[in-house]
Amino acid sequence: MTPVPAAAEDGPLHAEHGAVTGERRRLINLAYRMLGSLAEAEDVVQETYTRWYAMSPREREAVASPGGWLNRVAGRVCLDVLRSARARRERYVGEWIPEPLPAPTEWPGGATDGGTTDPADRVTLDESVSMAFLVVLESMTPAERVAFVLHDVFRYPFSEVADIVGRSAGACRQLASSARRRIDASRAPASPTAERARVVREFKQAWEAKDIPALVGLLDPEATAVGDGGGLVTALLHPIEGAESIARFFAGRPLPGGLTVGECTVNGQPGLSAQLDGVVVSVYAFDIADGRIRRVWGVLNPQKLGPWKTG
Repeated sequence: MTPVPAAAEDGPLHAEHGAVTGERRRLINLAYRMLGSLAEAEDVVQETYTRWYAMSPREREAVASPGGWLNRVAGRVCLDVLRSARARRERYVGEWIPEPLPAPTEWPGGATDGGTTDPADRVTLDESVSMAFLVVLESMTPAERVAFVLHDVFRYPFSEVADIVGRSAGACRQLASSARRRIDASRAPASPTAERARVVREFKQAWEAKDIPALVGLLDPEATAVGDGGGLVTALLHPIEGAESIARFFAGRPLPGGLTVGECTVNGQPGLSAQLDGVVVSVYAFDIADGRIRRVWGVLNPQKLGPWKTG
């Protein structure tokens, strides 16, 4: 939670604090889309507020738009994190997949456990946080990603994007255009939610039954499957390509005793989660088009499953 200065208990400073902390949800949403990591997004927001309260009261009073100031600083911090993250992810063990998010009611503090978590800590789930969308964002340069997210997702004018990215408005327009082409090239006709849910349900049933022909029938012939264990748990080090190879991998995996696979929402889309003795140990997201699964992402890295813990 954002710290409240002792002097901000009442009066003008209290009003200022309320206006500033009211930006928290927007900052979390912006930072998660930029970074693909809720943990890193929370760190960015904390750093942004730390910089705000490091200013003197007079300096804060001189800020015409505290919300605008916070968003600019958060954007710049995200850009720095993305630049350093590229090197870190080159050293990452295996494939790096963005952190998956559950449905709001499945978060710790959601409807299932009494509603104790601040709603500001939750990310709004829409197309711009689907796993397919975030994976494409990962292929962009830091400047492309920041310019695209700020302009196309959050509707910042290029004049403001330029101030955050440190380039001209024209250059930022080109960055966003390049990013947009990547997004458009990766998109397939969207399947209705009910159809996606049906395909995921049938995949779960075929997986549990170890029914290779059924799995092959649900997968696009050129489908890929990627796992992320982060070197902490056993996972695929390289993508599996082709429907039959993926089907044989899932059908051939022994399911430990006590492991249960259930349907859930992953970044706003139908997905699966596996629980061992009541603890979520892996989450699966799917990219589905024309009734077939094009991509499967399995996140097993326990450091990326924090929002899936209950109690």
